Amino acid sequence: MRLQSIDQFLIQPPQPENLVGFRRFLLEFWYFGIKEVRACLFVGLFFASILIVPKAGLFGLPRYDVLFVIALLIQGGMVWSKLETVDELKAVTLFHMVGFALEVFKVSGQIQSWAYPEFGYTKIWGVPLFSGFMYASIGSYIIQAWRLFDLRIRHHPPYWMAALIGILIYVNFFTHHYIGDYRWYMAACALGLYARSSVVFRPLDRDRSMPLLLSFILIGFFIWLAENMGTFFGIWRYPNQLGAWSTVHLGKWSSWSLLVIMTFTIVAHLKHIKRHIHIAE
Repeated sequence: MRLQSIDQFLIQPPQPENLVGFRRFLLEFWYFGIKEVRACLFVGLFFASILIVPKAGLFGLPRYDVLFVIALLIQGGMVWSKLETVDELKAVTLFHMVGFALEVFKVSGQIQSWAYPEFGYTKIWGVPLFSGFMYASIGSYIIQAWRLFDLRIRHHPPYWMAALIGILIYVNFFTHHYIGDYRWYMAACALGLYARSSVVFRPLDRDRSMPLLLSFILIGFFIWLAENMGTFFGIWRYPNQLGAWSTVHLGKWSSWSLLVIMTFTIVAHLKHIKRHIHIAE
C-alpha cells in the first residue's frame, strides 16, 4: 500500500453503521490517535533522532550536523512520498526561516537566552541549522492535522487582526529584552480575539469541536515537554542548566502557546489566500 493510500484511508475511513455509545467513543478515539500520530510524523521522527544519535555524533560528523542531515532526509522523504506537497514544503520552509532568525537573536552575545554548546560544521552565528526544523515541525504538524482532520474554524477573527497579533507576538520575542515583556498583554488580546473561535475536526465520520484557544494551550504544553527532552539530552541549554539539568521553567509553556498562535495564523492565512485567489493554469 502506498503511503498516500494510508492518508486517503484516514481522511475517508469506512463509515461505521449503528455504532453508538462507548463503542463509538473508542473507535473515534482510536482514529483520533492514529491521525495525531500521522500528523506528528515529522516531529516524531526528528525528535526520535535526538534520542538515538549519540552525543559524539556518527561517522565522524558532530551530532548537530548529523541531526541536520537527518532533518533534510525526513523532509525530502515526505515530499518524495507525497505525504507533503510542494506548497506545504514552502510553508514549512517559511517556519524554518522565522525560527532560525529567532534562534540567532536569542543566542547572540548580548542576549544569550540559551546556547548550543557543541561544535558543528553547520553552525551559523552560533546556531546549528537543524534548529530551524524544530520550529518547522510545529508548522508541519498544524498543516498535516488541518488536512487529516478536515479542520474548519468557526468564528475566526478578521484576518488582519489575527495577522497583527501574530506579528506582535513574534516581535515581542525580540523586543522584550529592551523595552519590557508584553506577552501577557498579547495573551489577553489573543484571548479576546479568539474567545468565540472553535476548531471543528472530524476524527471519524462526525464533526467534533473544541475551543481554539484550548488547542493552542495543549499544543504549547506538548512542545514544552519536547523542549524538556531536548535540554535533557544536551542539544541546547538554558543558563540555569549549565551546571546540572533542571526542568525548563513552566513560563516557557506560555511562550510556546503564543508561538503556536503565530504559527497557526500563518497557516490559516495561507489557507485563506489559496481558497480565495485563483491562479489560471
